[in-house]
This record gives sequence, structure tokens and C-alpha cells, in this order.
Amino acid sequence: MYIKEACVEGIDQSELAEEKGADRIELCGDLSVGGITPPLAIIKEIKEKTSIPIRVMIRPRGGDFVYSEEEFETMKQQINDCHMLKVDGVVFGVLKQDNTLDIDRITTLVHLAMPMKIVIHKAIDEVPDIIDALQELLKIDGITTVLTSGGKTTATDGKTILKKMVNMVDEKIEILPAGSITDKNIDVLHQFIKAKSYHGKKIVGNLIR
Repeated sequence: MYIKEACVEGIDQSELAEEKGADRIELCGDLSVGGITPPLAIIKEIKEKTSIPIRVMIRPRGGDFVYSEEEFETMKQQINDCHMLKVDGVVFGVLKQDNTLDIDRITTLVHLAMPMKIVIHKAIDEVPDIIDALQELLKIDGITTVLTSGGKTTATDGKTILKKMVNMVDEKIEILPAGSITDKNIDVLHQFIKAKSYHGKKIVGNLIR
């Protein structure tokens, strides 16, 4: 009916998410700061111990999405590491000082990341006009997914915009609704948004043994 992507931190959560029926995982380090790139050794071990697709967060630090040149170079290296480990995809976003999308840097990272699946994350929720931003992303070949709460704090609050985004892309890319989506509210949200996939830390329930 739809794909359930579990946002996980570490090996235990990855294995439990698969056991509970997640179709794929977004792997992060340190979710207390919104997720950063996990260590290479962790990515490698999870790839060995799970059989569902893994998409890895490419983020050198918590905080905003405006990166220094050094941080941007780190992101490039992290993408190269993911190529080496043959993960399914990578997840990133870059903004300018005015909170608009940094299209030049995003395009550079997209070209570097291909042919992996390429997800632009919730940095898009901070832009002044999310529909304009989505139209810009649609012009970049290689982007497969946009992870978003429709510019709001939660998918429930942003559901009208999310539905508009799903209809707007016409299956060119995947709109991946996120933001407090759990196993308890996903069916209700799906009836309204009608996306092909959904993302959440509790999308298959609590990931605690």
C-alpha cells in the first residue's frame, strides 16, 4: 500500500525496524541534534546485518543547513564513503544564508552521489516558499526523493501542502512525508495525502527492545 521508512540511530534500532516491518531505513547518528552522518563502521555493520535498503544522512553537524567550505568538503567525502559501501541512497540538504536552497551546492552533491538514490531532506521546510523550492529541485536530474513536512512542524499540520506537492510532482520524484508520523496516524494521513511512502522514528512503533 505504501513504503514505511524508519528513521533510526544505530545497529539495534536498524535491526528492530526491519523486524517490525520497515521497508527501508534512514540511518543517522545522534538524533538528539536532528541526525548527523553516522560513523563508517556503523554503516558497514548495519549493511551486513540488515537486508532492507539503507539511506544515510549526509550532515557534518547539527544546527542549521548553511555550511562552511570545510563542512561542504566533508559532505563530499561522506558521499564518497557511501559509494564505497554501496548503500542504497544518501540524504542531504544545503541552504544559503537567506534560507533559500543552495542550488549550486545541491547540484554538486547530486552529481557526486549518482547513481545512488538522492533524498533532499527537511532543510526544504525552512525555505520562504516551499512550492518554488520544489520546482527548483525538479530541474535537477538525479534527485529521487524530497523528505518534507510541507513546511510545517508535523506532517499533520502540513498535510494540505504535502498533498499539493504529491500531486505537483506527478511521480517524477518521490515526496516523502515526515514529521511525527507513527504507526498510529499513518493510515489516516495516507487517506488524505496519498503519497507512495512515509518516514518517521516510530513509523513501525517504538524501536526499543
